[in-house]
Amino acid sequence: MAKYFSYFPTTVYKPIDEGNEYDFVTNIMTRFKMENSIKENSATFYRYDVQDGDTPETVAHKYYGSVEKHWIVLMMNDIIDPQYDWPLEYRTLSRFVDNKYSANNYADTANTNLSGLTWSRQNIHSYYITETTEYSGNTFSQTLQLDSNTYANTVTGSRTITLQDGNQISQSNVKFSKNYYEYEYDENETKRSIMLLKPELALNIEEELRKTLK
Repeated sequence: MAKYFSYFPTTVYKPIDEGNEYDFVTNIMTRFKMENSIKENSATFYRYDVQDGDTPETVAHKYYGSVEKHWIVLMMNDIIDPQYDWPLEYRTLSRFVDNKYSANNYADTANTNLSGLTWSRQNIHSYYITETTEYSGNTFSQTLQLDSNTYANTVTGSRTITLQDGNQISQSNVKFSKNYYEYEYDENETKRSIMLLKPELALNIEEELRKTLK
């Protein structure tokens, strides 16, 4: 982010035990925030699905012509830490899950040679039910999280109710569970859809940055 921080003002800094010598350093405590009105106006941005291999730098180069403008990509999506807030590649996600759940082997199984990745695929993280209602050509659906006892005692199926006017209401429910790997995978997928400020507006944001921080 060298180019981004070049806009920041400097401040005087006196190193410890350096006599009367002073340095001018970048004031990283300075803050710049993109207006919410920009993020809330669909006319100012595109939706983009991050692909495996994409980084904020490559996306910035593709849309804005410079890797140095990756700060626009990050700021537009309120990404503070690209290492964790940006979607992981499939192989990186697998390593992340393996490391995260490796300690569970010793607590939950006698097979201490079981990898964290394998453990995550063999143990349930959470339980859900999806309820769907169809009426007059419209479909309404919602997914709710259940505790294990409620999940075990929930009966699934479907039924059709005929109203006095002859119209019918169809109701159905389906329950399912997610293992730890599926949970981590789905959480990672929620990060893939990002907003990209339209290229013609990027120059305006850079100018606002200069004016704000000068």
